[in-house]
Amino acid sequence: MPEELSLIEKTTLLKIARNAIASFSENKKLAQINLDELTPALQAFGASFVTLTIHGALRGCIGTLKAYQPLALDVEEHAIAAAFQDYRFPPLTHVEIPNLNIEISRLTQPEPLKYENYLDLKNRLRPGIDGVVLSDGYRSATFLPQVWEKLPDPVDFLSQLCLKMGAAPTLWQKRHLEVKTYQVEEFQEELGN
Repeated sequence: MPEELSLIEKTTLLKIARNAIASFSENKKLAQINLDELTPALQAFGASFVTLTIHGALRGCIGTLKAYQPLALDVEEHAIAAAFQDYRFPPLTHVEIPNLNIEISRLTQPEPLKYENYLDLKNRLRPGIDGVVLSDGYRSATFLPQVWEKLPDPVDFLSQLCLKMGAAPTLWQKRHLEVKTYQVEEFQEELGN
């Protein structure tokens, strides 16, 4: 993992996400982010996921596994996408914004996980630490490490990830899939903000 972000950098990213969501919901032009005013860590290319919750319930989560733009811009893009383009939810409404909690995950580069068979795969995963990407041909899906909180058993975790990929839940036990793992630096707004 790259050096951990400072509290100021985390706060800056959370403000960028909230401001982008608020502006987009009001059909206002997004404030231009001046990268020159940001720290090198926020200017560097970074991959992020933005997760939105309301009273603890998921309201949207979108991100990328590949770093293709400065982290600050990546967070802005994925905050808007999580709020208004997550196909699992209707677009966020203006009245929901005050109750919204924003969580940002900064990802490491996914690395291939070599394993012998499905038992070996189950045992190589590190619950609570590893985000997992499963791929089978053109199909692919990921769970952030935070998903382990709801699915602490590797069997359930991998089965649900197969379902998310659009496959049978037992596919990971029957076929050797491409597996990658990554870690995240996760931070969120203080509840009540």
